[in-house]
Amino acid sequence: MIRLAEEKDLEYVLRITRKTISDIYPHYYPQGVVDFFLQHHSRGNVLSDIEKEMIWLLEEGGNIRGTVTIKENAVNRLFVLPEYQSQGYGSRLMDFAEAKIAEKYSHVHIDSSLAAKEMYLKRGYREKKTCRIQADNGDILIYNEMEKRINMQRDKINYNGKIFSPQSNTENGEVNAETVFRYFQENDLFWAEYSGGDVLKGHMIGTVTGNGELDFHYHHLNKDRHVRIGKCHSIPKVMDNGKIALREKWQWLNGDLSCGESVVVEK
Repeated sequence: MIRLAEEKDLEYVLRITRKTISDIYPHYYPQGVVDFFLQHHSRGNVLSDIEKEMIWLLEEGGNIRGTVTIKENAVNRLFVLPEYQSQGYGSRLMDFAEAKIAEKYSHVHIDSSLAAKEMYLKRGYREKKTCRIQADNGDILIYNEMEKRINMQRDKINYNGKIFSPQSNTENGEVNAETVFRYFQENDLFWAEYSGGDVLKGHMIGTVTGNGELDFHYHHLNKDRHVRIGKCHSIPKVMDNGKIALREKWQWLNGDLSCGESVVVEK
């Protein structure tokens, strides 16, 4: 079972932390860096985290085998005693930590040691930054800031003030790469203005669902001075650069009543 650590568990947490660092880290770091880690996870720091109810213990068969510290959306101090490693305890602690963080956050952050980096990569974490800290004896601590998205539902998309432009469109559409869309949102109400290319002036109005999908009607005046009217359903995807791409299925409500598909991307 995994339970919240209490003050009486302080020595267990310290033992797991110190033994894991002392036995495992010398294979990856010089002694000055190992000493830095031991100092960082001091008695005072561990006790403070226990008092703040941030530390959890994995206990099985009456023995405490591992520990993890959860600070907001960050996983810290994830250690399994060396004699119990490669038995799935680290994965169980990570599963638990990610589930706890997903209750309030959409991303998990972790500062990964060299020893644990491969495990986090296999779990879907992505390296964001390589960091260096001066340790004792002139040694350099190198670690990676890593992040993983765990709860898309907590990524509340708000379109207010965002600007989009078409990336692709079927031939029966009238917007192109020169068209610019300016989006606005208030609660679940969505509207937009657009112009450029073959469109002289256009407007959209509709609603936003909880997961960011859009249902709206649009109308515009094209360069031939014809008014075109239609309806559209858009599904968002947050790209690796953090920008939003909208995959759209639409239909004209006048003219030939044909359907089409397009993709617009946040600028």
